[in-house]
Amino acid sequence: MGRRVFGYFICAALLGGAIVGWARFSTPPAHPDFFDAASLQLAQQLVKLPEPIADGKYPAMETFFLLGQGRAAQAAALKGIAKRWQPGNAVMLLEIGRVRFQGLPDNFMEVLEQQTEKSLGEDSQRWYQYLWKQDDQPHPQYAAFKAALYSKIDPRFEEYFDDTYPVTIRLDEILWGGVLRDGIPPLKNPRMITAKQAHYLADSDIVFGLEINGDVRAYPKRVLAWHEMFKDTVGQISINGVYCTLCGSMIVYKTELEGVHYELGTSGFLYRSNKLMYDHATKSMWSTLTGEPVVGKLVGKGIQLQQLQVVTTTWGEWKRRHPTTTVLSLDTGHRRDYGAGVAYRDYFATDQLMFGVPFADKRLKNKQEVLALRFDDAAEKQLAIDASYLRKHPIYHDRLGEQEFVVLTDRSGANRVYDTQGIRFEKWDGDRQAIDQQGGTWTVDEAGLTNAQGKVLSRLPAHRAFWFGWHAAYPETRLVKE
Repeated sequence: MGRRVFGYFICAALLGGAIVGWARFSTPPAHPDFFDAASLQLAQQLVKLPEPIADGKYPAMETFFLLGQGRAAQAAALKGIAKRWQPGNAVMLLEIGRVRFQGLPDNFMEVLEQQTEKSLGEDSQRWYQYLWKQDDQPHPQYAAFKAALYSKIDPRFEEYFDDTYPVTIRLDEILWGGVLRDGIPPLKNPRMITAKQAHYLADSDIVFGLEINGDVRAYPKRVLAWHEMFKDTVGQISINGVYCTLCGSMIVYKTELEGVHYELGTSGFLYRSNKLMYDHATKSMWSTLTGEPVVGKLVGKGIQLQQLQVVTTTWGEWKRRHPTTTVLSLDTGHRRDYGAGVAYRDYFATDQLMFGVPFADKRLKNKQEVLALRFDDAAEKQLAIDASYLRKHPIYHDRLGEQEFVVLTDRSGANRVYDTQGIRFEKWDGDRQAIDQQGGTWTVDEAGLTNAQGKVLSRLPAHRAFWFGWHAAYPETRLVKE
């Protein structure tokens, strides 16, 4: 069945009910007429079809989309789906329930329980978690189904789900985050101000700090929580900073690779509670954690953006270390309440998740912060270090694959990771000076560690994350904790 026909039947399924977004930042469609005229006309015809629908009268996928009609039509459709059941149908029932009914209707639940022989109740998240732990057995037309379903929320969503392009993640784990494409507006070349002008910041406010080629900047968490992405040029390098509020990660990438600039945005979708980016040129979806395309035309092209170092620290500590720093102005061009802790206050206040993930690990609380490390030379190995453990061990040596490194943690709790090249450190003053085992003195700065002879130990990329988010992406990760 073609995509356009899929769209018509989806329209029928959605008639009579408003689509409700979960996230507080959702923006309305551009036009009050949510459906195009042709789809509306066909949908109205479908609504007038005689009920009950004769079993087998409609092809399987068409039957699927009649679930949004009256009780008799819905019952007939469910009967037909059950009769022609295949494992890939389960997640399709969940997605229609989530989008059309904002939950799992009882009759959907009954079919799921009958066909899977599982009794998981009406909690959609329990069903998702069960299905994600099974072998991936998607319906042959699942990508087209997903494109049609979500195109009725935002027509641009259809561009993501083209079954002619490869994927490296499971499509059934891609969930709508409750916003339109770029519905959480990124900051592009945002206005910066001096530290002295930043009267809105308290010393205790969290900022994400970076220095590139001597250009020092701070991006406050309280601002980025509303935008989740900034595009900027720092030290003459084009960068994209991505802050995933749900999983607590802030990662900075160079946006140019082999002469190609990748203009990235917020797709509106999540993978394991971590936001997926998209590129403007091909509409491929990208992993926030790896800087690689995972769905779409660019998959398999060997593309991976270079991750740059960033530090999570307090404003007071950052400006003390870098008095000439610039920082984001509140003049962003958007009307938001940038007060400390305003955005996502309820989410950050508990250990509960907004979106489920396939794996849970109770060695740490869900939202306990860890320092997350993954190096390109040993991409199959990952490491998470409990941030509270690093506070108690301000000098921490380890290795990941062949890469030996040291983590230096300052008085604010900020972590910086450096390549050691086999050198071990015994002391550091929490500020500018570290001492190695041979008594050599090293200057600590954002770019690296430098000794009196001019030898430099380079800074390595690392970032903070919530434990649940990092573990969901890398369930085999090694964990260091008390």
